[in-house]
Amino acid sequence: MLIETGYVCAVCGEWNDATVDASAGEHQAYTEDCQVCCNPNFLRITIDRETEAAHIDASFEE
Repeated sequence: MLIETGYVCAVCGEWNDATVDASAGEHQAYTEDCQVCCNPNFLRITIDRETEAAHIDASFEE
């Protein structure tokens, strides 16, 4: 199942749309470049199976 969500870039503060693949597990982590400033963000994703929602926390990846 794919979940449409997003996150705020940890560098520039701009919103980034994201799609999370829930079949990869309830807790995921990966690095993705910001769609606006191109800086890398380390994303920690938590999926709530009851509400089928994903929450993304972004931090700066050096």
